[in-house]
Amino acid sequence: METDQQLIARVKACDICAPYLPDGVRPVIQFDRAARILIAAQAPGRRVHETGIPFNDPSGDRLRDWLGIDRDTFYDAQQIAILPMGFCYPGTGKSGDLPPRKECAPQWRQLLLDRLPNLQLILVIGQYAQAWHLQEKGSVTEMVSRWREYSEREGTAIFPMPHPSPRNNIWLRKNPWFEVELVPALQQRVKVVLNQVNSDE
Repeated sequence: METDQQLIARVKACDICAPYLPDGVRPVIQFDRAARILIAAQAPGRRVHETGIPFNDPSGDRLRDWLGIDRDTFYDAQQIAILPMGFCYPGTGKSGDLPPRKECAPQWRQLLLDRLPNLQLILVIGQYAQAWHLQEKGSVTEMVSRWREYSEREGTAIFPMPHPSPRNNIWLRKNPWFEVELVPALQQRVKVVLNQVNSDE
């Protein structure tokens, strides 16, 4: 049977999307079988592509604020797995980064998810991750507005999220309930999962 290390090596060597990636192939993921939280996002941006570090950009700063954790915790693969819908930077379109390449998820996603037996919390960020993990159609606003329904299901809790990109500042202003209601609930759940709850809470 293929080991986790062998699978990750195959992921890192993947070039099935090479003809469509203007900046070249560079899969960026964070993975360890022990992880208890999964961040299911869209695809790496240009800065992440250049550094090879997931969410190493202003989007990552905001996401860490939403989670209530520091960089060391965020980049601890034994705590947090990061698997975008597309592992490589797809390039830039007229209104921002292009969507994740459609070849990536069918090739790799389930293989990796099957090797994360300890997940207690999944963040599904953006429409592509939400369509895959929630198996429902709807706008990001609709999916995120139903966060209580998804986060309170039996088994692994799921929090649908908007993308933390600065491009979403308008959405955040139009939907203040997100940071008032969802973010505190998410931070509390993260603390529980990471065993960081204070004894007096």
